[in-house]
Amino acid sequence: MPARDLEEVLADVTRVAVEYYDLTGKPLGVTGEVAECRASSLLNLELVAARSAGFDAIRRRGSAEERIQIKGRYKKSNSKWGRVPRIDVTKEFDAVVLVLMSGRYEVREIWEAPRDKVMDRLARPGSKSRNERGSMDVSQFKSIAQLIWSPRVR
Repeated sequence: MPARDLEEVLADVTRVAVEYYDLTGKPLGVTGEVAECRASSLLNLELVAARSAGFDAIRRRGSAEERIQIKGRYKKSNSKWGRVPRIDVTKEFDAVVLVLMSGRYEVREIWEAPRDKVMDRLARPGSKSRNERGSMDVSQFKSIAQLIWSPRVR
């Protein structure tokens, strides 16, 4: 049997994840991995080894390298986006990329925020989730980020 490529495997994974969500109302826990694969493909990023401290991918611009933390959110079409997964501010990274997916894990938008803006927002007083857990609402992330990919903006 010929080896399958990554897109074929992702198609199976996302199909099963959607079926699981439909049956249980719970996510299967593959959103982060799918987001990393989608972001690397759409943004021409180089994924690093699993469990690399602080970042998931490298973006090369000439001789410069940027360390990118990739976060993903999945939602059913009628629900809200919720919160950005935990951003580990104790580790080194240059930017955070947020991949928003819905339906059958189709990418709807990709947003990017630089480290300094992420750090400023997470340090702002008033929210235990933000200050202690390194998390914020998707709408808060968008307010400090730039839309870098959507089906309408390529």
